[in-house]
Amino acid sequence: MKGLIIEKGEKYYTYLKKYFLQLNDMQRNYNWLITAHECYPQNEKYAKIWSEIYCWMTGDELTEMVSEDFQWIWGVLSAFPKDIPKEKILQYELPKADGYEGFWRNPVSMQHPLAEIEIVAWDSSLTIFISKDERIIDMLQESNILAEDLEKYNEWRK
Repeated sequence: MKGLIIEKGEKYYTYLKKYFLQLNDMQRNYNWLITAHECYPQNEKYAKIWSEIYCWMTGDELTEMVSEDFQWIWGVLSAFPKDIPKEKILQYELPKADGYEGFWRNPVSMQHPLAEIEIVAWDSSLTIFISKDERIIDMLQESNILAEDLEKYNEWRK
């Protein structure tokens, strides 16, 4: 498992469209649980989604939604293999952005035990990526030269 933090070099943080393009639209290969969210897409189609405690969508639906390219203020986007049913995923505590210490301790960890990837929007000031597939983090690191390895960042903060 590997993590990355992006908190430098961006005018605004957690615009997912850019990151998904850098990852060759890998988000389409997963189903997504979105929790602890605060964001304001302009499309009315998504208004009801954001009034719920969590959102569940396919990677294609997520791709369509973020094509608007809006900023996420808070939120955890957890990616799951498509063969894991939503009912099984919801048996666990819903991930949260603020209050989860696993981002800031080494080794870094994801909140949901069945997730493959977690993307965290943190108070409009940074974006955290954690993945079981280290290639995903490496691809983001190559495209975002000011991004930092999350475990090195945590060591520096001590």
